[in-house]
Amino acid sequence: MCDVPPDSVPDDRRSSEPVPLDHLTTEARNPASRDLDRLGTLEFVRLMNAEDSAAVAAVGRAGEAIARAIDAAASRLARGGRLIYAGAGTSGRLGLLDAVECPPTFNVQDGRVIGLIAGGERAFVKAVEGAEDSAELGAADLAALGLSAADVVVGIAASGRTPYAIGALRHARACGALTIALACNAGTPLATWADHALEVVTGPEVLTGSTRLKAGTAQKLVLNLLSTGVMVKLGKTYGNLMVDVQATNAKLLARSRRIVAQATGLDPAAAARALDAAAGEVKTAIVAVRLGLDPSQARARLAAASGRVREALGE
Repeated sequence: MCDVPPDSVPDDRRSSEPVPLDHLTTEARNPASRDLDRLGTLEFVRLMNAEDSAAVAAVGRAGEAIARAIDAAASRLARGGRLIYAGAGTSGRLGLLDAVECPPTFNVQDGRVIGLIAGGERAFVKAVEGAEDSAELGAADLAALGLSAADVVVGIAASGRTPYAIGALRHARACGALTIALACNAGTPLATWADHALEVVTGPEVLTGSTRLKAGTAQKLVLNLLSTGVMVKLGKTYGNLMVDVQATNAKLLARSRRIVAQATGLDPAAAARALDAAAGEVKTAIVAVRLGLDPSQARARLAAASGRVREALGE
């Protein structure tokens, strides 16, 4: 556990003072939308859609950097670390959204993927004035989690200059945690504190400065890549099947049965019986059916394969 006080991390890198707004591409005026208020509705829709495509292209250009970050993060989580997102406003909300989806999708324990937002969870639904301007708050929120060198911290800020996210990465780096910066401008202060800088440059927004648009879309795409990529590396899938899904409602129970059927070739009724026999454990049901084992034997085989279905099946 890190014993570095959150307010004692030396600022021995390039200044993290905010970059002037007029130096940020996310704050620039988009020439394609200068007459936004004069456009017909269909013209508006087509313009927004064309600009949104730029977010996808920007993520593609950062592909190699994102892949390196996924590999590094998966290595830490395989050793028991946590994936922690830290951001303010839209950036913080996107991190929280990704974090809360991981337990039901990948059956990760609560607390293994965490979202921090400046101002606390109440800021998810209503802005907390001034919270994003405090680097100390970002550090303190991480310190409260008992950060360790096994953890991964992703600082998220479209501008790349948000003090809360910078403070979080500075503290994480001092604790030896893996640090990842996700920004939508190039050459940002946030990136200087990151082992892996993901600067996904999306350009000016249709509505000037509204980074919940293209920048937010790009951030969501990158977070999808990070969390899903890490979980695939950790054996949480078999092919493209989410074999660690938690059946916490009727929809997910139906999905679990369908996954067992797809992975084994059983008909729906037989797949449901196999899942019931495996106490609702999709992986156990698949291995038991495919190898002709009882559920306890299938669990032992999965344990020996670190929970990876493909390895348990000897494929």
